[in-house]
Amino acid sequence: MVIAIGFEGSANKIGVGVIKDGTVLSNPRRTYITPPGQGFMPSDTAKHHQQHVLEILSLALEQANVTPDDIDVVCFTKGPGMGAPLVSVAIVARTVAQLWKKPLIGVNHCIGHIEMGRQVTGSKNPTVLYVSGGNTQVIAYSEKKYRIFGETIDIAVGNCLDRFARVLKLSNDPSPGYNIEQMAKRGKKYLELPYTVKGMDVSFSGLLSFIEDRAIELIESGKYTPEDLCFSLQETVFAMLTEITERAMAHTGSDEVLIVGGVGCNERLQEMMKIMAEERGATVFSTDDRYCIDNGAMIAQAGMEMFKSGQITKWEDTFCTQRYRTDEVDVTWRS
Repeated sequence: MVIAIGFEGSANKIGVGVIKDGTVLSNPRRTYITPPGQGFMPSDTAKHHQQHVLEILSLALEQANVTPDDIDVVCFTKGPGMGAPLVSVAIVARTVAQLWKKPLIGVNHCIGHIEMGRQVTGSKNPTVLYVSGGNTQVIAYSEKKYRIFGETIDIAVGNCLDRFARVLKLSNDPSPGYNIEQMAKRGKKYLELPYTVKGMDVSFSGLLSFIEDRAIELIESGKYTPEDLCFSLQETVFAMLTEITERAMAHTGSDEVLIVGGVGCNERLQEMMKIMAEERGATVFSTDDRYCIDNGAMIAQAGMEMFKSGQITKWEDTFCTQRYRTDEVDVTWRS
């Protein structure tokens, strides 16, 4: 029996989760929300995490009904992510590991999402679509690594949606992507947008520039409503993601798709992926916002798997890195 505590703070969420052999005992988090039309700056986000991390840590232990003595391993997000928020949370993880005299494990953020998704949904060997504010990748496991079959060559899909939400001055509460999703449900008229799939990779920056430059003019002229533009943007980017996911499934012979990351909560993306999967006789797995949005439990889950397979992060390697590739990690816990 292993009890792991995980610290996540790679973007605008600060979370601490406690996992006991794959069962979530607690998973509190706080989100840094900026005014409409604004993104979140690394320094301000780090201050937010510093203000809330000890409160969240106490809450996680209290809700899980465990003491530091019960914890077997401390896990934290090593990367990828925003430098200042990552470091502010890693310092706390390093400190409690020393105070509690526990081993410390640095976890790849993406692998946290994958292992949490696999644990919650029960998917065995899925093709993974990882979509979030900072990452867009199609991934499958092979020979002790999570291999990247396709990815964005510029910005992530979540960043694309968030930046368009700023153009429309949508609220960042609970998240800009969620508010775009709700508006898109009311959209009826489709605006054709640049569709950029290059082999197994996707590009969103040109599409975003195209709709950003025209949005205000199209709305003011009455040709399109903000809802229509949100609908058009979603349909286009999700079609691109569905295409490259299907291509990866064909290549690997996979009959499972697992959608992880914050954008994975989007019901329209799940619906489009389900249509594609049903045509192939495959199954789609996804989680709700408790686990697809950044959280501490996913870091604890991946860290627990690493710990049980004999991985411990050397003290001199417990630094953070904004560039930490999914395929850099040795997946010692899967056969």
